This record gives sequence, C-alpha cells and structure tokens, in this order.
Amino acid sequence: MINSGILLIDKPAGPSSFEVVRRVRRALKVRKAGHGGTLDPFATGLLLLCLGEATKLVPFLMPEPKTYRAVVKLGEETDTQDLTGEVVARSDELPEPEQIYEAAARFVGEIEQIPPMYSALHHHGERLYQLARRGETVAVKPRKVVIYRLEVQEAALPLVTIEVTCSPGTYIRTLAADLGRALGCGAHLAALRRLAVGPFAVEEALTLETLRELCREELASRIIPPADCLPGLRALEVDPEEAERLGHGQTLPWPENNLSPGERVRVLAGGDLLAVAEVRGEAERKVLAPVRVFATVSSER
Repeated sequence: MINSGILLIDKPAGPSSFEVVRRVRRALKVRKAGHGGTLDPFATGLLLLCLGEATKLVPFLMPEPKTYRAVVKLGEETDTQDLTGEVVARSDELPEPEQIYEAAARFVGEIEQIPPMYSALHHHGERLYQLARRGETVAVKPRKVVIYRLEVQEAALPLVTIEVTCSPGTYIRTLAADLGRALGCGAHLAALRRLAVGPFAVEEALTLETLRELCREELASRIIPPADCLPGLRALEVDPEEAERLGHGQTLPWPENNLSPGERVRVLAGGDLLAVAEVRGEAERKVLAPVRVFATVSSER
C-alpha cells in the first residue's frame, strides 16, 4: 500500500511539473498528489511530490530556501528572460571574467526584483503571462528576495554557470537578466537545474525512468513519511489522550521551558505526524495550538 509522504523526483526537461505529478499519480495509483514548488518545463532537477496527507505539508515546504545551478548566456536578452523567448537585444561586447565575479557578488543579500511579465502572478484577475502574450505590459511592483549564496562556477563566454541559494519567490531568470544589465551586455537564462529544496537534495531523487522500472513496493520504500518531512521543526511526542485533544483542534497545555512563543513544532503520536502546532502563551501558560492536523497512519487504515 502506498501511504502518505514525499517522493523526491528528478524532473527532466520537457514535461511540466503538473505532468510529472500526473505520471507519478498514475504509477502509484494514488488520488491525492501535488508538488512543493513548480519548475518550468525547460528546467530540470528536484521536484517534491507530496502524496496523500502529505499534500497538507505544501504550505510548510514552500518557505524553504532553494538551490539552483543556472547557465546564463551573456550578450542576448529575450522577452521572457529565458531561452524560450524571442531575442530582443544583442551585444558583442562581453565582460572579462573578473568583472563577472565582481558583479555577481553584488547580488548577494536582500535585493529587489521586478517579476517578469511572463510569470503566473496576478494583475486584476489575470495572469501576467496572459497579458504578455497579448502584447500588453503593466507596471509590476518590485519585491524583496534574499540571495543567500551566489557562486560563479564557470565563465566560458558567452556562457556563465552560477550556483544560487535563494529565498522562495526568487526568479532565477530575472536574476540572470539583471546580471546581464549590471554587466552592460544583457543576458538571459539558458538552462536551469534545481539542486535542493531545504534539507532535500536532488541526489536522493528518482528519475522518471527509474520510477517506471521499480515495483510499487520498492517505490513505497522511497517515500519519506510525513513525520520526517519537516526536519527543521522540533518534534514532540504526545500520549493518546493528548493526541485526541489535538486531533479535534483543541489547544494542549505544554509548560516546558525550552519552547519559544511563536515557535512551530511537529507533534507526533506513536511516531506518526499528528499536527504542526504553534507555541502560544508564556511560562507555565504555554499551549500547543494546532496549525494543521493530519490523519495518522492508523487512522488511514
């Protein structure tokens, strides 16, 4: 039986993230499945597939930092900021490698990005890409993102390979275009591979080819149980009476002094994930308030 959890998939170039979800759902014969952050069809790499009750984990996975390897092509700008668009500007004057390293270093930290017109953001009820396809442009407000790390791995002009760890909501193609503008030659994103999402790495992921080769029992063994899907949150074990109370959405007194108000924790019952809860109150009046309650393995049977 395929239970709830996360399956790590190494997405190939070509299919959309939704298509990958569809293929996995069909292979595993599960009804509920979703992903923890989309990848464009041309992009490859780590896709978190959330199955069953683990689809409720998506809001807790989305804030995780993400790491990418990107290939930036200098000297060409496109209307989509990536390889799928039409070239709108060219330059033969490319920078020296030293200039590229210096410019890239200036993007580390909190920066402002203007999301691209070819994006899924909404404007007055319509997606921006729908407006862009009609040739319309609107003023898009800049937003702050954080680049935790940006390393130039290779400068084989006109191609520059970078590795980036960033906050959610960061557009790597916009980062590529902004780098090109900072260098005065323009640029677009030529290739993209997601290497990690939070604690999960692409090296642990299955390819779609392997997915087809494994039997359902082997696939089930590769599914990360919900209790292990949020390792960044402290785990607390509760007894059956406490589990029933939390399972019905009630707060649970928890006077332990090692918890901080506002902290979120994993609440386990019999080793299974029962809830994500938030610590509220002070000192002896601290309680665990359930943010999201999950059906445990025993209740799914």
